[in-house]
Amino acid sequence: MVIKYIGRTHYLKGKPLWEILGNLKNHGVGRIVIRSTQQRYPEASYMKILKVAALPDTSKHFHDPRNVIVLVEQVFRGQKIPIPVQIDIVTYKPDYILIPKDQEANYINRTEQPIQKIMPRTTNFPPLLKEILMRQRTNLKGGSSDLKLELKYALFGIKNYKIAEEGETPTVNIDIGLGKPASPSLYANIKQENTS
Repeated sequence: MVIKYIGRTHYLKGKPLWEILGNLKNHGVGRIVIRSTQQRYPEASYMKILKVAALPDTSKHFHDPRNVIVLVEQVFRGQKIPIPVQIDIVTYKPDYILIPKDQEANYINRTEQPIQKIMPRTTNFPPLLKEILMRQRTNLKGGSSDLKLELKYALFGIKNYKIAEEGETPTVNIDIGLGKPASPSLYANIKQENTS
């Protein structure tokens, strides 16, 4: 008989966190755990277990993984988060891998730092909005100048970019447009008409 799987597959590799910590001495306090989804980054991402508390098993099915509340010292993309982080909602996912004690030093001593991008302070307005603003400006003041849209960035969380200071050239260019197409050959023979 052929086994046929129905439904979507997931991309997670590993075990639920309680399945790992429940079998360790002292519930794994002091051990290092990684998430397989965070291993796509070149910088080190790991969690050191500080405190563990199991939640009551409320599932009706014995195959459902048990949730657990864990207090961890987290390093994400090479940057240590200064305060301990509580993880409880995502502990049921089969995404955690225990690092053997002899390999823990490899994760702790990894020193790759993310390349810091320098983001621009301003960019161009979209074409139609720029035309409307230029018309309003000529009607009110009688003069026109080069209009720039000031960009707003999220200031909280761990970022691997900084905003360009005055006179500093950004390493990332943000342009208004469709970007580079996936298949440039589809757009090779298109002629753009001038409507003005």
